[in-house]
Amino acid sequence: MLIVAACIVILVLLIVWAKVNPFLAFLVVSLLAGGLLGMPLGKMAQSVQKGVGDTLGSLIIIIALGAMLGKLVAESGAAQKIASVMMQLFGAKYIQWGLVCTGFIIGIPLFYGVGFVLMVPLIFSVVYQYRLPAVAIGLPMLASLSVAHGFLPPHPSPAALVAQFHGDMGLTLVYGLIIAVPTIILAGPVYALTLKRINSEPLVTFQTTPIPEAELPSGLSSFLTSLLPVLLLTLTTVSHFFPGNAFEEVLTFVGDPAIVMLISVAVATVTLGLSRGKTMKEVMSTYETAVKDIAMIVLIIGGAGALKQILTDSGVSNEIAGQLQRLQMPPLFLGWLIAAIIRVCIGSATVAGLTAAGIIAPLMAQQTTNPNLMVLSIGAGSLMFSHVNDPGFWMFKEYFNLSVKDTIRSWSMMETLVAFVGLMGVLILNQII
Repeated sequence: MLIVAACIVILVLLIVWAKVNPFLAFLVVSLLAGGLLGMPLGKMAQSVQKGVGDTLGSLIIIIALGAMLGKLVAESGAAQKIASVMMQLFGAKYIQWGLVCTGFIIGIPLFYGVGFVLMVPLIFSVVYQYRLPAVAIGLPMLASLSVAHGFLPPHPSPAALVAQFHGDMGLTLVYGLIIAVPTIILAGPVYALTLKRINSEPLVTFQTTPIPEAELPSGLSSFLTSLLPVLLLTLTTVSHFFPGNAFEEVLTFVGDPAIVMLISVAVATVTLGLSRGKTMKEVMSTYETAVKDIAMIVLIIGGAGALKQILTDSGVSNEIAGQLQRLQMPPLFLGWLIAAIIRVCIGSATVAGLTAAGIIAPLMAQQTTNPNLMVLSIGAGSLMFSHVNDPGFWMFKEYFNLSVKDTIRSWSMMETLVAFVGLMGVLILNQII
């Protein structure tokens, strides 16, 4: 236990203090842990390779295709069209709720960083047009992006956790949507009521020129393409409750997350690419750029898998599970707590979630905990109190031109509320199902 704790501390120091790339830090700490735990040198190398391969084997297709879909949704103007439609639906009086719904819909196919950069100019345009307080109007939209990033597949961290716990991607998505709605409302519009007096003058530098309305795809095409993964996963999940139907075999095939994402990308290639006048070469170029953007995320996930495998093959995972059982804590709360502590120390939600999963996985094998709820519990914990060691903290501060104090009061507290409300939602849902 002391060796594992020391290795996690070293991992934190390498990433936060020494500024070592998380992927390299995971590899170094994995080998260090294996050596200290007495593993043979040959077996250590095999464990690292197996951990990386097993973790990425079931995920690489989902993450890569998810990045392609998100990139095309952004570049084609579909995200801007969704925002435009939502603004028209909600009007000036309820514009904040329009931004929240927009952020959530766009946050499903887009990775967090892309969604943030894409949505902030929209927030600023609304703020300037209606002379509204920037933080109080913008934070709820970013809360919805954050919840989608931490709770909902096919985002990298929840997708990786589903694979690690052998959960069901569709059920995790359904449960995640149930918990996400109240979490976004409380951490977004409700909490934003306390932030109206924060003075913020967003920098004009960060405003972008929108695509002309006439050049945008249709609203129907934009919504359907962006939400197609959700619709397909939900449909196939619901079909499981009606066994023996004529389309069961087809729905089982279509319900595989990798197939869902492949179908979604194929549809997007036509609806947001070829039918919009793009050549196949241009669309493929967009996809290539998207894969380059997420290369490091993929490597970090693989590195976390290496550490998990070292802990498993050395036998220390069973020891950890035995010690954790003596704490007399509900496993769902324990998973949340471990992820929250690592998140506060490291700053990366993805690293926090994957590291916590490696620690809690052996306990899951010994208990009857719902794996889909554990994904959401760890996902909520991994969003805990974003502060100065999280790039998202500085993006929000600089884009909104805030002091560190006001950034903590707004951004950091919003993320903390997401973590706590998400945990409460998981615990309540656990009592119901």
